[in-house]
Amino acid sequence: MNIRNYFSTVQALLDEIPFEAVDQVVEALMEANRTGQTVFIFGNGGSASTATHFGCDLAKRPNVAGQPRFRVVALTDNNALMTAISNDISYDAVFSEQLIPLVRPGDVVIGISGSGNSKNVLNGVQVAREAGAKTIGFCGYDGGKLKAMVDVPVHVPSNTMAMVEDVHLMLEHAICEKLLALNQSANLETMNGRT
Repeated sequence: MNIRNYFSTVQALLDEIPFEAVDQVVEALMEANRTGQTVFIFGNGGSASTATHFGCDLAKRPNVAGQPRFRVVALTDNNALMTAISNDISYDAVFSEQLIPLVRPGDVVIGISGSGNSKNVLNGVQVAREAGAKTIGFCGYDGGKLKAMVDVPVHVPSNTMAMVEDVHLMLEHAICEKLLALNQSANLETMNGRT
């Protein structure tokens, strides 16, 4: 595949984005923010990078003076803990073990897996479900087990991992931009209500 074909294929894939599911993600994140719940994000490889990027953006991009800030933890960021769990227990437990003492009912847990079948992501989502958290899954290919396991699946229907990861990253950026706009709007309403 040449570079032009790559981008034209990604452009066509953007028409397949499940926008209703993305809107549900925005709603879940706003609700968590308004009620002081925590958002947890995790994935492997390129999806780990997206999880870290999403966590960074969510912690900073939507911030508006007068509006609450997001409580967000990317479970991909504590290398010492990740390697300790992987070495002493199992890599399959690297996210679930971190979630067990942290996740609470009403929290939002976002698992990212291109294949939808990463065992450690599925195990983390299972712990979240048992704790009463809202679960979101970003997946590709046929959605794998993750698609059917979460409350809100965001399925990018491509069998090319690079393209799935491209779209997942674009989605997290778009979600954070929408959250910023919502916070700005809420702030304006608050200011107008005071005058």
